[in-house]
Amino acid sequence: MGDSLRRAEVVAPYSPLTPSRTTLGDHCIKEPKMKMTFRWFGEQSDTVTLSQIKQIPGMSGLMGFLDYKAAGAVWEKDEIAAYIGPVHAAGLECEVIESVNVHEDIKMGIGRRDEYIENYKTTIRHLADAGVKVIVYNFMPVLDWLRTDLSRPIPEDGSESLYYDEAELKGLSPLELVRRTAADAKGFSLPGWEPERLSELEFTLKNYEGMTADKLRDNYRYFLDAIIPVCDECDVTMACHPDDPAWPIFGLPRIAGNMADLGKIIALNDSPRHALCLCSGSLGSNPENDIPAIIRRFGSMGRIACLHIRNVKHLGYRVFRESSHLSTDGDLDMYAIVKAMYDTCPNAYIRPDHGRMIWGEQARPGYGLYDRALGAAYLNGLWEAICKTP
Repeated sequence: MGDSLRRAEVVAPYSPLTPSRTTLGDHCIKEPKMKMTFRWFGEQSDTVTLSQIKQIPGMSGLMGFLDYKAAGAVWEKDEIAAYIGPVHAAGLECEVIESVNVHEDIKMGIGRRDEYIENYKTTIRHLADAGVKVIVYNFMPVLDWLRTDLSRPIPEDGSESLYYDEAELKGLSPLELVRRTAADAKGFSLPGWEPERLSELEFTLKNYEGMTADKLRDNYRYFLDAIIPVCDECDVTMACHPDDPAWPIFGLPRIAGNMADLGKIIALNDSPRHALCLCSGSLGSNPENDIPAIIRRFGSMGRIACLHIRNVKHLGYRVFRESSHLSTDGDLDMYAIVKAMYDTCPNAYIRPDHGRMIWGEQARPGYGLYDRALGAAYLNGLWEAICKTP
């Protein structure tokens, strides 16, 4: 590897990017380029089509997802090709794959964890062969992202959004919550809520009894020590998604909810292939988190591979809804967030995260077309303004 490439990796070890349609203005041509992407669940699982995504201004590609793959299973080459082939045919890239789920045995350090780690390593190699550069995952025990309502009306404009109120969890068992979430999902699968992943929920929760944050981090280190050499071999970066919401749920330990937590995670392995997927909405669920400061800290270290950017509106203690991306519709400063990215990790992949249901759209909760397309346009506008500011 030449010295010039090594120097580039200090800034962006996950993707030495070339100019794309996101190149904006003479000033930006001289700067590293972010890549605007969109989450897509596949031809059989998504109401949004590739042709629609292609028509969103500034869209370079996807953050892909195979929603039918169980945690611990190998993503086979033909399955990956069946997803990525149409993406490339539509003129889009697929350099980021999301939700290669980590099996609970790995998180708990029990049972078949070494077998599941070997499967994970095989999946990394298969995805690398298909041109994938970043894999997004999380280390949240049992329950992935959590909301208490998937379609709460917003009184101010009549749209519907994902909503969380901790008080609504009182009296609910985890199993009851899973059943209610599935019933509210409009027949769609939800990332992190796959039925096979939750089919043995009560048994899994029992096994987590006595699990501490330190023990969970030890198991995380074991996982990283096993897979990062494969990432180095394949030129793939692992990007850990933070907890959502950013606090413990049902007594389960969570270890990725604030700057200190993320610092401990980064300290688990020194390789630049061990990085973060910085989600502003997940971390922003806790109003005490300074999202731009978090981006600046880990972006300056070269440890942010991609970002999910969205806004949230705080309505009380541990009560929030997901708003439009516009700063004034929520409580996060989207300009400051994008500026922090531009200053410290400008080569990162980015996507607008969850959107509201607007204009009568019926789609997977959080993943319709219209509001996420508006979010992409807004984020691109912020990026262009920052690029052109002397």
